[in-house]
Amino acid sequence: MSRKCDLTGKVANNAYAISHSHRRTKKLQEVNLQEKRIWWPEGKRFVKLRLSTKAIKTLEKKGISAMAREAGIDLNQF
Repeated sequence: MSRKCDLTGKVANNAYAISHSHRRTKKLQEVNLQEKRIWWPEGKRFVKLRLSTKAIKTLEKKGISAMAREAGIDLNQF
């Protein structure tokens, strides 16, 4: 299973770790993913999702149904 946010689609970013001598080595900046059980009112049940912390903040503002509609996700599969 890839490290990817279910709602926003965020994935890891390639970057450089730069030392004091300015030597560059490649590193991977992973997404801050959390396993969350979220109540889905339309389905009258909990849905278990892997979400980035940014998606959790947006979820509190918009709601799960609106975010799933924007992402084109069917919550019945989760």
